[in-house]
Amino acid sequence: MPLNDERPSSTSSSEDQTSDGESSSECRESMATASDLESLRDSFNSDISSKHCTPSSSPPETLTLDEVMEAGKDLFDLKLSHDIVTNRDFQLHPNLKAKNSLWNAVKENVLKAFWDTLQAELNDDPPEYKNAIKLLEEIREILLSFLNPGANRMRTQIMEVLDMDLINQQADNNAVDICGLASYIITTMGKMCSPERDGDIKKLQELNTENIVTLFREILHVLDLMRADWVNFTIRSIRPVLQVIGAEYEREKFQNVLDKTPNALNITTSWIQAAIEELLSVRKPAELSNDPEKMVQGLPGPSQIINTAFLRLLTWDFSKSSVPETWVVDEIQLEEIQRQLKQAVAVNTVLLIVFSTIGDPIQGLSVLSDRLKRMITVLLNGMHKPGFNLKETLEGTSVQICCELNKSLRERDYPALTPEQQATLTGQICSIGQKDNPVRTLVEDRVHQYFMGLLSDPRPEVKLQEAPVGSAAIQPELGVIGKAFISLVNYNRAVYTPFYMEIMKKLLFFSDPPATSLPQEPSQESIPHD
Repeated sequence: MPLNDERPSSTSSSEDQTSDGESSSECRESMATASDLESLRDSFNSDISSKHCTPSSSPPETLTLDEVMEAGKDLFDLKLSHDIVTNRDFQLHPNLKAKNSLWNAVKENVLKAFWDTLQAELNDDPPEYKNAIKLLEEIREILLSFLNPGANRMRTQIMEVLDMDLINQQADNNAVDICGLASYIITTMGKMCSPERDGDIKKLQELNTENIVTLFREILHVLDLMRADWVNFTIRSIRPVLQVIGAEYEREKFQNVLDKTPNALNITTSWIQAAIEELLSVRKPAELSNDPEKMVQGLPGPSQIINTAFLRLLTWDFSKSSVPETWVVDEIQLEEIQRQLKQAVAVNTVLLIVFSTIGDPIQGLSVLSDRLKRMITVLLNGMHKPGFNLKETLEGTSVQICCELNKSLRERDYPALTPEQQATLTGQICSIGQKDNPVRTLVEDRVHQYFMGLLSDPRPEVKLQEAPVGSAAIQPELGVIGKAFISLVNYNRAVYTPFYMEIMKKLLFFSDPPATSLPQEPSQESIPHD
């Protein structure tokens, strides 16, 4: 998240780098020997793949509209490639209509005006074929776009049947066979479409040819579906190739964006700087010594820094700060992971309170634990939404839990909960929405340690099957969330590690040393409350 006194090194000039390097060298002479610092620099340099992959250090310039549009195209290509590689079910859908969309309203009005005009022209005596011919020409181009380069026979046939010069001559003599042309188009579509569109083709063939406008409207609708099928077929075809070269391709596209907008790593730089400061703030007293060897050893390594930065994404406040530029394409997935994790933490916190408060009478009852977990999960569903009343929901959850507990206790000949016990339990459950609630904070700390273990382990598959202490109830959820998060992180590493290494090197060696304490940040509560 953005820090106070940001120093985005990606936008500094070469002269600034030189002067900063000189001043930082002088500053560190009393802290470490040149050989010690050089060896630490080497640990960063060894992971930087090539000059092409290092962030641009050009000063910011005023961008032209063409440059902005070109950068936007690179971002679109990067996003599309990323979605194809990371989402096995990714596909394009035609005619997705957003509710209350101004664009959709304008589009529908324009289309309605076109079809009304076409209907009026065909109803004239004699009929006017101007817009009908334009429509036929558009359909011809769509059909031709479906053909492979070697399909010369069908291409020739389409060009002969839908010969615009001939159709214009027929229109001049009022001799255009619109129904015959429509029939040919539908037959040709049937030869080109995928099997799943056979039903749509059959419906077209069954339409009343007397209403030619409705027929052509439906033809265009099915052509849109066929175009989407063709695009999705192409996506499936190129996915194996992109999976091999995807990281390199995305890195190249991001470098193109960075070349055009040199400040495109400002937030990423602040994000990594925050991770460095977090690590430096917890150094042991021995590491604060002026002894050169101990000082160098006290500096965090690249893996430690970037893993700490990745972990910060789990508590990122999306409403107050933009995500790092290198995570923009995964922002939606990150938000979903964070929502699922917050709900899992809340469920586990409530369960810990219940079982620690009631004690022995319900210990070891897995059936009761599972039933309470399902009930709490359902009641807390949607807790991330702005209008969700957490306090009221927790009160209702407490009532339901007390009913379930009393039922279970009676079944095993234990006395029901007293009003005092129910009040205590309700108060503790309702307090988890408060800032710095000790039970929830404990669960969060353990969960974050679990995720740091996943990030630090080169083969986290075994750790995914484990659970933090006291969190066995949510182990399945943590496994699913952890797998999704590690998948995003691993791909992000593959694409952006050269950029991260360059930023870390500049922050540690070519700028003023990061402060040993973090600047004040807006408080981020793990569970929203009213």
